[in-house]
Amino acid sequence: MRLLHFVTLAAVFWLAGCATAPLPEPAAAPAPAQAAPPVQPAAPSVIPSGPLTPITAAEAASRAVAQLEPPADLWDRIRRGFAMPTLDSDLVRQQEQWYLSRPDYIQRMTERSRKYLFHIVEELERRNMPTELALLPFVESAFNPQAVSSARAAGMWQFMPATGSYFELKQNVFRDDRRDVLASTRAALDYLQKLYGMFGDWHLALAAYNWGEGSVGRAIARNQRSGLGTRYVDLSMPNETRFYVPKLQAVKNIVANPDGLRAELPLIENHPYFQTVTVTRDIDVELAARLADISVADFKALNPSMKRPIILAAGTPEILLPWDNAKIFQRNFEAHAAGQYASWTAWSAPSTMSATEAARRVGMSEADLRTVNTIPPRMLIKAGSVLIVPRSAKVQNDVAGHVADNGQLNLAPEKVTRRASVKAGKRDSVASIAKRFRLSPTQVAEWNDVGVAAAFKPGQQVVLYLPVKTGIKAKARSAGRHGLRAKSGSRAKAAASPPKRRKAAR
Repeated sequence: MRLLHFVTLAAVFWLAGCATAPLPEPAAAPAPAQAAPPVQPAAPSVIPSGPLTPITAAEAASRAVAQLEPPADLWDRIRRGFAMPTLDSDLVRQQEQWYLSRPDYIQRMTERSRKYLFHIVEELERRNMPTELALLPFVESAFNPQAVSSARAAGMWQFMPATGSYFELKQNVFRDDRRDVLASTRAALDYLQKLYGMFGDWHLALAAYNWGEGSVGRAIARNQRSGLGTRYVDLSMPNETRFYVPKLQAVKNIVANPDGLRAELPLIENHPYFQTVTVTRDIDVELAARLADISVADFKALNPSMKRPIILAAGTPEILLPWDNAKIFQRNFEAHAAGQYASWTAWSAPSTMSATEAARRVGMSEADLRTVNTIPPRMLIKAGSVLIVPRSAKVQNDVAGHVADNGQLNLAPEKVTRRASVKAGKRDSVASIAKRFRLSPTQVAEWNDVGVAAAFKPGQQVVLYLPVKTGIKAKARSAGRHGLRAKSGSRAKAAASPPKRRKAAR
């Protein structure tokens, strides 16, 4: 029995030893992870339509994996998103040579683009649009958000006033969103998507962006009636539009292969340049720049839509600041001890008046009023116009939203007047002379230092200020009847205004 028990135990231990797998060798310690760049665009996920099939190691090694690596810089990221058909023509090569022969120009506009390009690329990728479109502001404005064309198109995307309004870009006395980095980019990409949906072709969409969708549609219809092609290269169009897409293709070629074309592109890192910061109070532009610890010029480069020296929180609740300065601004804003952030406010003109009268009412010099509100000479400020004026310490409330969003400055040419004198007849009064010369009784009374209901003595000289367009000659027929006589030397001083106390004259 003891022998049997011993044999049984030996068999059990032998079986247990056979079932125990050898322990693996200790794994090597993982290498320290490298810091990832701030932003990595997500690689496009491709889901096979059929069943998964195994591949060999050689096949795996032969397949490109560069797309899994983060872009080296923003130019690399843009190249990866190229998706428009290539246009190859003599016009493209001509435009290439134009750019390449101006390396200083390329350097200036690409340096300028570094503030805005990352945001545009992000928006294009979010919408699944070709990243070539990020280069379009090079063609439109050389990436200058303050650019204005002879046709009044403004901003780096060059929106006309009506088109900007259609795409909800506010244009008022305080700001012009056609210059705003975020708003204009949103509107431009909305417009380009709309045009691509209409024509189904990016080259035609770009032509429509430059020439107008109606013009492109009519050009296509003409070619269809004539049995001709309807591609971009087939259409008859103005030279500006004919060169438009070749210009973009030329810029694309330079970005795609700068070394091969012997062009230099400045390094633009693949991370955001600016950050959005919320503004909760009206604040002077100069103070905002100081709190952010940047120059006013750098502040305006990121916030180019602002037309006045104040930011109205109700109309512009967000500003853009360089990435590293956003927190500096927020910290300094909260710690600002002065209590008042804005030294300017908005004032609505109660009636049509001259700049001199408006300046007197708000306590400014006329020169300062004209400068800060961009009022040219010999222009009247129309009733309801909104002006930027000094804000007193007593004013606690910020400018209301409806004013910040809709305020306009409307001007009218100042009517040039001549001083003239009229000999009063029997039973002439302020009212009768005012009616005869289509003037306000209040004005006639003020010019002659009498009451509105006053009557004149027969033969009394009545002073009037008559518009030049009325002309003394035009009244010559009435001279005998009414004794109208121009003051000597008035022709040489036709542009002169009435005396200061008579500024009410129009």
